[in-house]
Amino acid sequence: MEIVRFQLQELLKSLKPQKVTLLLGARRVGKSILIEELLKIYKRPYLYLNGEDEDTHLLLATRSVSNYSRVLNGNDLLVIDEAQNIPDIGKKLKLMVDSIKGLKILVTGSSSFDILNVSGEPLTGRSMTVYLYPIWQGELKENTLQTKQHLEDRLIYGSYPEIWQLKTGAEKKRYLTDLVNSYLLKDILILDGLRNATIVYSLLKMIAYQIGKEVSYNELGKSLGISKNTVEKYLHLLTKVFVLYKVSAYSNNLRKEISKSQRWYFVDNGIRNAVIGDFEPLALRRDDEKGLLWENYLFMERLKRNTYKKINPQYYFWRTYDQQEIDLVEVKNNTISAFEFKFSSKKTPKKPIAFGKAYPKAGFKVINDKSYLSFIL
Repeated sequence: MEIVRFQLQELLKSLKPQKVTLLLGARRVGKSILIEELLKIYKRPYLYLNGEDEDTHLLLATRSVSNYSRVLNGNDLLVIDEAQNIPDIGKKLKLMVDSIKGLKILVTGSSSFDILNVSGEPLTGRSMTVYLYPIWQGELKENTLQTKQHLEDRLIYGSYPEIWQLKTGAEKKRYLTDLVNSYLLKDILILDGLRNATIVYSLLKMIAYQIGKEVSYNELGKSLGISKNTVEKYLHLLTKVFVLYKVSAYSNNLRKEISKSQRWYFVDNGIRNAVIGDFEPLALRRDDEKGLLWENYLFMERLKRNTYKKINPQYYFWRTYDQQEIDLVEVKNNTISAFEFKFSSKKTPKKPIAFGKAYPKAGFKVINDKSYLSFIL
């Protein structure tokens, strides 16, 4: 199946002298391939370095203008793949763009934490961030019938690019399991210097069963034998390596509204299912489990769509203490849009009364198996 990555043109437009473009996303979502495609159509000299190669570390170790000018050797574009592995990378990039006239820099990273934060935010005002996620539905060249035929596969195995090259469920299961064990958890261990991933893995499993529900740091901490602060820290790390995405509660401080809770989504359904080792088809799953997979899929496809189209609203859920709730609330320019996710079109819930009274101008739509394409495309 043909896949056309939406962010290729965005990357090309972002390359400007004295600026650093950060291409961020989880491992194996296609950052390196996207860079290869860009370099095929880039018309000027460039230098490509691999941040996981020790020779690259040595090449950039001496933080001086003369060294970097010698390394660049007249090339006006520097590309560094997986740059978060290079010590003090932020400071080194800052020196280059500040001191070498006409230089454009493009770096990729599977951890936003290292590149953006470790060096004291040295790239403020000098960088542009482009995010790359697993394949968005809008990047697939297929018709509506094909899309609906493949829906279950995406709910179960997710949207990582290599999934499309694998033919059988067993191959897809093996790939996703290896991806979780070999890459994603390894990134977390490197990121925080943890000695083993057991607690992080257990935490991920617990979150996997709580998609679409508020998460209690206290309860998770008690179950894992760690403090609520440690739970919050690990969840924060999991967002920084693009495994999880956090959504907070929406509230204007009305008396019955919940205001301080969070819900967590997996950046990819296949990763979620690999974490708990469950790749059963939908026909063998309970209705609540189908709903969970549906909600995670819709939220992430919507996030990809909005990110790539530069819509970028703020995302919330909404709930009252008497259990009235809405799955997703988008807020942009004081406009509120509410969405309720239902896997089947047989039931069509109405806007909650309390929400309608509190936000009479807010839009409300139910997203089901018949209406979802216009929501995610």
